[in-house]
Amino acid sequence: MRLLVFDGDEATAQHAAALIASKAREAIAARGRACLALSGGRTPWIMMRALAAQELSWRDVHIFQADERVAPLSSADRTLTHLREALLSLAPLRPGQVHPMPVDDDDLAAGARRYEATLKQVAGTPPVLDLVHLGLGPDGHTASLVPNDPALDVTTADVTISGPYQGHRRMTLTYPILNRAATVLWLVTGADKAEALKRLYAGDASIPAGRVKRDRAIILADKLAASLLPEHADADGKATASEPNN
Repeated sequence: MRLLVFDGDEATAQHAAALIASKAREAIAARGRACLALSGGRTPWIMMRALAAQELSWRDVHIFQADERVAPLSSADRTLTHLREALLSLAPLRPGQVHPMPVDDDDLAAGARRYEATLKQVAGTPPVLDLVHLGLGPDGHTASLVPNDPALDVTTADVTISGPYQGHRRMTLTYPILNRAATVLWLVTGADKAEALKRLYAGDASIPAGRVKRDRAIILADKLAASLLPEHADADGKATASEPNN
């Protein structure tokens, strides 16, 4: 696991966009397409606007969601609403290259199975994503893998439905597909994430985020989020750290 620390959420988001674009170019050069899964959040919207401005063969990029709230299509609670504003309306992506999670279905379990089928169709069997962008909650959740939820124990499906969390059920990618990804990019900003980031960086598997494999993971964090990691608290983005127990 590698850690890069930057001075503020804007700088962190800009570097995340550049890293995603670089990984996408590598995938396109190697296999003719890039399959990316993105998460939501305040800093990720900055990242996605920056990503839309990157020079990239967008016709070869497929966008998936790491998770989505069960809410009406136009709701501000939907990650897709903000994803459209921050990336999809700015980058030249055709509708067939964007794969929203079908949380409008009456049968959510069937919707999860359909999304898994789409992943297989685009990213292979089993599907391997070139990059998954993940956030980190103060409680250690990532995607919609939240503490004490049955979704944490799903091992035979790549997509599942969580129980209610912060007012919504959610559709989420599961550990099997997260752990097959070629790159996992953690984007972590804000002082409220400091304790969770300390635990993630230490390999604490008692939090949901700590169960994501570490050998292909990169953390981009701002100084506030990294404040409980003393050796990185004053990093300026030039410092790179690797954990001794990857």
